[in-house]
Amino acid sequence: MKVIIVGGIAAGTSAAAKLRRVNPNAEIVIYEKSNIVSFGACGLPYFIGNFFENSQNMIARTPEEFIKSGVDVKNNHEVINIDFKNKLVKVKNLNSDSIFDDKYDKLMIATGASSIVPPIKNINLNNVYTLKNMDDGKVLKKLLMEENNKSIAIIGAGFIGLEAVEAAKSYGKEVSVFQLEDRILKDVFDKEITDVLEQELKNKGVNLYLQETVSELIGNDKVSKLRTNKREINVDIVIIATGVKPNTEFIKDSGIDMLPNGAIIVDEYGRTSIEDVYSAGDCATINQVITNERSYVPLATGANKLGRIVGENLGGANLTFQGSLSSSCIKILDMEAGRTGITEEKAKEIGIDYKAKFITDMNQTNYYPGQNKIYVKLIYESKSKKILGGQVAGYKDAVQRVNIIAACIFGKLTTKELGMLDLCYSPPFSRTWDVLNVAGNVCK
Repeated sequence: MKVIIVGGIAAGTSAAAKLRRVNPNAEIVIYEKSNIVSFGACGLPYFIGNFFENSQNMIARTPEEFIKSGVDVKNNHEVINIDFKNKLVKVKNLNSDSIFDDKYDKLMIATGASSIVPPIKNINLNNVYTLKNMDDGKVLKKLLMEENNKSIAIIGAGFIGLEAVEAAKSYGKEVSVFQLEDRILKDVFDKEITDVLEQELKNKGVNLYLQETVSELIGNDKVSKLRTNKREINVDIVIIATGVKPNTEFIKDSGIDMLPNGAIIVDEYGRTSIEDVYSAGDCATINQVITNERSYVPLATGANKLGRIVGENLGGANLTFQGSLSSSCIKILDMEAGRTGITEEKAKEIGIDYKAKFITDMNQTNYYPGQNKIYVKLIYESKSKKILGGQVAGYKDAVQRVNIIAACIFGKLTTKELGMLDLCYSPPFSRTWDVLNVAGNVCK
């Protein structure tokens, strides 16, 4: 059996590694258009901020290591078309520009996503970059280290944009963030949490411009000014972080089922609408536990987990993925925040009979150094009190408490059970009634 995997960054390499273990005799070929594989792009904001120096730390496994295990990795090879009927991929060797066909028995599409570049005038000026691949990271790190680059503009207030804030601030730069919507992280957190995070940004001297449209970049060779519908500011570097789109343009007319944004629709087995073709990662949908929707949630955790399931199934298994809670987290300067399950906005959208409760408490005892406020929001079913979602923000251990909520949702626990959940207590870590106990107990 010959398995071709298109894309070797996260889901693709996860599938290949698992397939090799479950089927030692399968012929496995990975076609990857870049010169690296198994790359953790989530580390880029911390790399450019110089929280670590060696870019190789973001690579889990080299092409040579895969080849040694019996997986044939073809770097700098781009699949430009797929003939699903005849089970052929058309491949371009980017080193020589030669084009050839390769036949498969089973196929996995794991082409990931690319940065969305908004229609801003003069966006091709120098010192204007996205932050998606290794090359972006290396250039931006070098630019941020230059003392004469003092003012940084970040367009987009999602995960990457806000993580880039900390990177720029670590060099003492003046940072301005521009966001089209009326608050940051609007698709991730409810307003109570984003209000707290926005205040953290402002308290640390970040210029936060909400509901502003960047229309033009100004400069002769490199960018020197940024113009919006409300103002004009001087800038030395611009980071574009306005979201991502699935890399599926090359098969848009192939007949494979997709969402309107181009994400390949897959079922709980990782199967697409075409026989013997699987997909996972930032180019595909992922099944949601609470809503049972097949939605687009480009997160590394889901990519690797569904990729592993696909690897098993390519090897002859018939395993299902348990689904995603879209659990995610972020560090914004000195604060951290996480969410899992559905937000209150989502509960309203899908018409669930729900209740929500938001509380402010303390993360630990007052007599041990480090006590700070911590904020918790729970969304739960009105009648059963079963937990549907949770969000936590704070200065210490907020994200780890979100992991507890995620486990509660998978275990179908109620707010009452959370209120009495036997959590660890010691003065440096919590209070005798942890904030999650308190949150559960106030949900009536």
